[in-house]
Amino acid sequence: MKVEDLIEKINRSVDEFDYVRASKFIEENLEVLEAKRLYLKSNAREILKFLSEQVKSGVLPISRADLAVINSINAYAYQFDLRGIKVVLRDHAQLFLKEEAVAYLNSDAKTILSGMKVING
Repeated sequence: MKVEDLIEKINRSVDEFDYVRASKFIEENLEVLEAKRLYLKSNAREILKFLSEQVKSGVLPISRADLAVINSINAYAYQFDLRGIKVVLRDHAQLFLKEEAVAYLNSDAKTILSGMKVING
């Protein structure tokens, strides 16, 4: 894909308020877009700035699979299904060692997981 086409897709996504798609395009082409940042619209530039700061600080973005695991934990916590939480944690305990994963948990999940000593808080 040409850089011009990529920038056009990102700008169109930002115009349509589809920030998820825009951030995916930016994540996949971060190095190329750093040099061409002036061609991006202001919201796209802010997303680029945020993602480049995340990469420089060593924080990796959460994948869709990880978000699905976090959402299942949130659903089980909302229903207070401890058995379901334990089953998910058995396979994905390493995910909750990341600070950015804890930010996606709802208050029920944070309370239950801190009581189980899975997270600090």
